[in-house]
Amino acid sequence: MKKQTISHQLVRYLENRGIEHIFGLCGHTNIAVLNALEGSKIRFINTRHEQIASHAADGYARAKKQASVVLSHLGPGLTNASTGVANAALDSIPMVVIAGDIPSYYYGKHPHQEINLHADASQWEIYRPFVKRAWRVDTPELFPEIMEKAFQLAESGRPGPVLVNVPMDFFSREIDPALFERVSRHTRALNKPSIDDETARQIVQALLDAEAPVIQAGGGVILADAAEELKAFVDHMGIPVAHSLMGKGVLPDDHDLVLGMTGFWGTELVNGKCLNADWVFGVGTRFAEADCSSWEKEFTFDFDKSKLIHIDIDPSEIGRNYPVAIGAVADLKQALKVLNRVAREMLPQPRRNEALRQEIAEFRKTFVAGNQKFVEDDCFPMMPERILSVVREVLPRDAIITTDVGWNKNGVGQQFPIYTPGSILTPGGYATMGFGAPAALGAKVACPDRVVVSLVGDGGFGQNPAMLATAVEEDIPAIWIVMNNFAFGTIAGLQKAHYGTTVGTLFRKDDQPYQADFAAVARAYGAEGVKVESAAEFKEVLERAVKSNKPFVIDVAMKNNPVPTTGHWNILDIYSPDGGVSHVSTD
Repeated sequence: MKKQTISHQLVRYLENRGIEHIFGLCGHTNIAVLNALEGSKIRFINTRHEQIASHAADGYARAKKQASVVLSHLGPGLTNASTGVANAALDSIPMVVIAGDIPSYYYGKHPHQEINLHADASQWEIYRPFVKRAWRVDTPELFPEIMEKAFQLAESGRPGPVLVNVPMDFFSREIDPALFERVSRHTRALNKPSIDDETARQIVQALLDAEAPVIQAGGGVILADAAEELKAFVDHMGIPVAHSLMGKGVLPDDHDLVLGMTGFWGTELVNGKCLNADWVFGVGTRFAEADCSSWEKEFTFDFDKSKLIHIDIDPSEIGRNYPVAIGAVADLKQALKVLNRVAREMLPQPRRNEALRQEIAEFRKTFVAGNQKFVEDDCFPMMPERILSVVREVLPRDAIITTDVGWNKNGVGQQFPIYTPGSILTPGGYATMGFGAPAALGAKVACPDRVVVSLVGDGGFGQNPAMLATAVEEDIPAIWIVMNNFAFGTIAGLQKAHYGTTVGTLFRKDDQPYQADFAAVARAYGAEGVKVESAAEFKEVLERAVKSNKPFVIDVAMKNNPVPTTGHWNILDIYSPDGGVSHVSTD
């Protein structure tokens, strides 16, 4: 069979895998691949910065529920992309990064843009701390096999990014197409582990015997596409559901057994129910610091008193932070199928738990009423609660929301109802400022028929405004709502509360609030942009943005008031030991 270049065979391989989009930026090490994409049905999403590419690919993978692909240049290209790849890694998002590198025959000579201060041709090692695996392709003939392994590893077990680092001359080498054809016969998806009936009966019996059980659901439920199975289990067993930040939306927020988000930004109801539970059933969660009030047993979870059942696909997470009474390594979708069947055998009729449902309903009414004065406040800059209320009122139930960090993440987790599983994309493990805006690009590319809105602070939006060029160039009609408090607001509130200063956290010029006019910036790129001038105007502008089907930026001034908390974060004690101090307003 006639030999063909690796770059052209790679594109054909990706097509056969069902890859429809690649996110990236050109460089002299990867243009052979770009050349091979000409005429391909794969669409190259051209970005102006590699961090935009990796965040967009992250959002795409979350919305599309399959591994995304990033094409990167060597050296500064790969390091620019690293923050977005690390964010995907800590949130368990599958991604295959294909990076060009120096020519193989220049190892040790320090050619243009090589990273070799400690070893020759070692740029791939930069990614080792956060990717599932980093390959350096040393033999062209092994490239097909490595690509197949890369996709399998990215999508199996606990998902995550991988790196395939390729000397640029290999992309132009010719190899026998039989090498790619051979790997094409390999299965595209591995069968996933479940639990046996004995383990399922043990779990169900423990929960049936429990007096005050609680389910703590994490983002692993969404990654396993197990929201439907979890809902069936909850409805039958009548057990209330708390969730981590990453688990928000595993059940619709108007489900009558959803308690809300736990931890630092949790409410009195959810933290109290978790603290007083006799059994906690953790599904797809790593019991992270913010979700567990820094693991201090006075606030959210106390496993001196409670017992823990924990199911996760990653065995290293089981028992990492809390002792486990019953632990199982399994894919949640498969495990919950068994649990649902066994639960119906052991409990033929569902448990309603009406008193608990009524308690949750009453708390929700009280909580909503407590926020109503902020929701109805006509002040400008706007109250953040009013911004979120208007957004929820205007958007359809299945709209995809991306957040960044600060009020738009913490407040959304606490107060913004999510009705469709997997429709909120937020940076959890790495908490990366700058994620939300480009992630909306990827989500909209993945789901063009759904409304996609990025709720992002002015600090986060200012990280990568060049993503608007990609939105316009590629006709990606996402909406960005810039909740503009002229500050790194959450940090400003922390600093003022504990130290009485705001140095380095507020944006000021001549002692006045300063920020770019993001609506004008949007228009300069060719997108739509409106700077809201009053609280009353905001709803009409958002409705217009949804109908426009164009990239649309809404810049709305917002008061920098803190998200109310009932949980705890240990950093508060570091700043002010025994002070009982949290955040304060900087307005």
